[in-house]
Amino acid sequence: MPALTLSLERVLAERLASTLERLEQSLPPTPEPPNWEYDRAFRWRRLGQRGHLWPVPHPHRLRLADLQRIDRQKKALDLNVRQFLAGRPCNNVLLWGARGTGKSSLIKALFNEYAEHGLRLIEVDKQDLSDLPDIVDPLFERPERFLLYCDDLSFEADDPSYKALKAMLDGSISAAPDNVLLCATSNRRHLLPEYQRENQDARIVNGELHHGEAVEEKISLSERFGLWLSFHPFSQDDYLAIVGYWLEQLGWQATLDDDQTRRHALQWALQRGSRSGRVAWQFARDWVGQHAL
Repeated sequence: MPALTLSLERVLAERLASTLERLEQSLPPTPEPPNWEYDRAFRWRRLGQRGHLWPVPHPHRLRLADLQRIDRQKKALDLNVRQFLAGRPCNNVLLWGARGTGKSSLIKALFNEYAEHGLRLIEVDKQDLSDLPDIVDPLFERPERFLLYCDDLSFEADDPSYKALKAMLDGSISAAPDNVLLCATSNRRHLLPEYQRENQDARIVNGELHHGEAVEEKISLSERFGLWLSFHPFSQDDYLAIVGYWLEQLGWQATLDDDQTRRHALQWALQRGSRSGRVAWQFARDWVGQHAL
């Protein structure tokens, strides 16, 4: 009987070892430590219970010159990034406003502009914000300067993950690294949904407006970004100017003085309910592609 028990245990141990081996083979490989000299853009990804910085071998090659009709925002963010690269005081940045108006594109274009000057880009998804301490701790001693990039950032009313972001910005007993700058984009000015009933809690005290607790909580998050840059829908003239720029970049010989091109560009925007840089880019690709066949 003992011999039978030992034999059964051996068989079970061999099967367990075989199962674990197959499971290990099915898992993605653990990434190598970041090569800061060779790789310049990274994405934070989780493998099981741990997260890692994965290099992005082919980052989006946008140029600052490609971003039209947002000169005020370009100038402000470019100055802030140059302050950051020079080790001067600067602010974390919130870019908020209408969709497709160049918020995330501006961050990527500035990264491309200054990657040769030691700027590195790390993209973090909203669901991974709780990992911020793990992300930034290894960066303290690095000589490079890091843009920590959160795209399309917004939180629902019952989403607790924004507390990790608040602590990173201002509120934790641990100081944030001087070589890390947080840049976030959002369609919401205060990153959280705003409801009409919350304004009913506001009151007037000695002639001053005091917001209710719910509104104060939402404002307290967004105001921790020192630099706010707003992006608004483009006018028709701005939209057509961006269309003209991309048509030229894609090799289209005619101009928007051509009534047919102009009319189709306006119809394209009307169908999508938006006059934005993204819509202009999509129209230009469609128009040039069609006529190239």
